[in-house]
Amino acid sequence: MLSETAKNITPSVTVELNGMITDMKAQGLDVVEMNVGEPDCLTPSDIVEACKKAMDAGKMKYVGTQGIMQLRQAVCAKLKKDNSVLYNEKQICISTGAKQALYNAVMALVNPGDEVIIPTPAWVSYCEMVKMVGGVPVFVKTADDFQLDMNAIRSAVSGKTKAIMINTPNNPSGAVYASESLEELGKLAVEKNFYIISDEVYEKFIYGDKKHCCIASFSKEIYDRTIVINGFSKAYAMTGWRIGYTAAPLEIAKAISGIQGHTTSNSTTMVQWAAIEALEHGDKIQENMISEFQKRKDYTFKRLTAIPGIKCHDVDGAFYLMPDVSAYFSRKTPEGKMICSPSDLCEYVLKSVHVALVPGEAFMAPDNVRVAYTNSMEKLQTGLDRLEQCLKKLKY
Repeated sequence: MLSETAKNITPSVTVELNGMITDMKAQGLDVVEMNVGEPDCLTPSDIVEACKKAMDAGKMKYVGTQGIMQLRQAVCAKLKKDNSVLYNEKQICISTGAKQALYNAVMALVNPGDEVIIPTPAWVSYCEMVKMVGGVPVFVKTADDFQLDMNAIRSAVSGKTKAIMINTPNNPSGAVYASESLEELGKLAVEKNFYIISDEVYEKFIYGDKKHCCIASFSKEIYDRTIVINGFSKAYAMTGWRIGYTAAPLEIAKAISGIQGHTTSNSTTMVQWAAIEALEHGDKIQENMISEFQKRKDYTFKRLTAIPGIKCHDVDGAFYLMPDVSAYFSRKTPEGKMICSPSDLCEYVLKSVHVALVPGEAFMAPDNVRVAYTNSMEKLQTGLDRLEQCLKKLKY
């Protein structure tokens, strides 16, 4: 008999979709993956070499759960330089990806029955993480442009509120939350005595004049109520390496380390040495990626907004756009199937023209789909051409 926790968990839509695409590719089908949340470039060779050197030097034994001292110090230096926040190595825990870091933070803070506010659209795993520890997700819709709706958040705070989970730049919307809203949120957390779990894994992917703002940087009081989450998957094209970290007030950092000590213990030792190389010498890869991704974003936005019926906000971060496709609901496919939801639309597009998008229901966005521009310009052009053609075939 399964546990109640297992029965209560909704499987990850993005993970299941990846499985479907793998099966289609195995059948020889040419699938354009506009669903994938990872840069399409390889990990820089200097980072790979740092990992090889660590292995050649025998650095592959157990280390302390929180991570090697050199990496934790490098993380502290990064946070000071990039985010204007001061931590010491005892406040840092290196984890097996930012996803584990997030779950560690939720487990360290949330008791059964505690409420956790989640602005929506939201990444698929936030809700399930809260449910897995017995917490209660409280969803608060963002504004039409995907910015935080502070009036709605303030109204959602109750005596049971333990935390809020935010992600800026945001997956799935691409929004970069305004610094004024973040400061207001920080002050609200201090006033109402709840914590902020701040997922900043997309912080390097910002376009135009916008700036990333670490919410912990506003004041000592806000810092004391913030757990910063970050990782290496996006900024350094290290998705499969599985390494991330938390930076937290000391008491919470100790709890996170204790939790991790009974799950995975330390993250992979030689990968930690590669992560040091990334932090200390990875700026060039970021410059090149950001320039390329801005071009892709601009192209994808232009193409999407030229398709009749699609409405889309131009956003400033991550590598996603989230168009409203509700104008296509109540239309029929050439086979006569009614399109009633983003899931129906994504299924139709995947099966008919082999373009993969993620349905908005996965992110609590029932009118939208998520489009990732992580593919080459050539692939994006092909995918958007196919998408435009198959949408034309939907009839009332």
